[in-house]
Parts: sequence; C-alpha cells; structure tokens
Amino acid sequence: MKPIAYVASPFGFSEAGRLFYEVLKELIAEAGFEIRDPWTLTPKEQIDSVQELPYGQEKKEACKQMNRTIGENNLSAIDESNFIIAVLDGTDVDSGVAVEIGYGLGRKEITIIGYRNDFRVSGENEETTVNLQVEHCINISGGEIVTDLESLKIALAKYKKRFPKN
Repeated sequence: MKPIAYVASPFGFSEAGRLFYEVLKELIAEAGFEIRDPWTLTPKEQIDSVQELPYGQEKKEACKQMNRTIGENNLSAIDESNFIIAVLDGTDVDSGVAVEIGYGLGRKEITIIGYRNDFRVSGENEETTVNLQVEHCINISGGEIVTDLESLKIALAKYKKRFPKN
C-alpha cells in the first residue's frame, strides 16, 4: 500500500500556481505516494453551479453549504493521509495551509513536510524559515522544511522508507 500525501497549497488560485502544482504533484507521485489533492476533492461542476448563481440569498445559502462540503472533504482527506506536503511560499504562509498543518499535527500520526522555495524573509528571526509556530508544528510532527525540488525528492524518499514495500 502506498503512503498517502495530502498536498496543502494555495496553488489552485492562479493559473501560474496551477501549472507549478502539476509539477509538484508529479514529483510526489513519482516518489511513490498516493496523492490527496484538495483542489479536486469537490467536483468543479458543483463549485461552478454555485458561483454562477445570481447574487442574493439563494447564492449565500449555496455558498454556505459548498464551504462546509469543501472543508469537510479536505479534513477527511487529511484523516486518510500519512503525510502532509505543505507549500509555505508567500510573504506569510497561506491561512488555509496553516490550518491544514495544525489539523494534521493534531492527528499525531501525520508527518508534515514543508516546501518553501520563496526566497523572501518570512520568519520572525534569522532562525526561522516561516512563522515560528508553523515551523514548530512541522518539526514536532517529525517533518522538516525543504527549499527546492531536489531536497523535496530526497525528503520524500527518506520518509517513504517508513512504509513497507507493496
């Protein structure tokens, strides 16, 4: 059985992000992980049908239900996962990614690998790569933060060794 990796990222919000996200998912799959992709857990048609509604109470209610569905789908996918690969790029870690890290840490058996290729300073001091609480959660999960795709490949190979071969 392949280990399962939930990929937490803000990359679904832009065309450029989606293009790189495909590269990232391919690398994770090639490393031998089954992927839980939060950007595909809720059918696009379902989301589009809500977004196409005219502004008003019906749309507000539909959005409320859709938000609940998306949130539950994502948490269920984390529950099924052995790892979280968390993209930490940006001036600050995306708030949704930070929640997914915290939720995963609360599960105890999930290891979190952070990926930050953004060279901008984001931590509180020279000893942190990102927000110190986010970094601490990653570290106590037994994971680490990597800063390039080659280091991510190495980390994935190291963590995959925890799982028996199929």
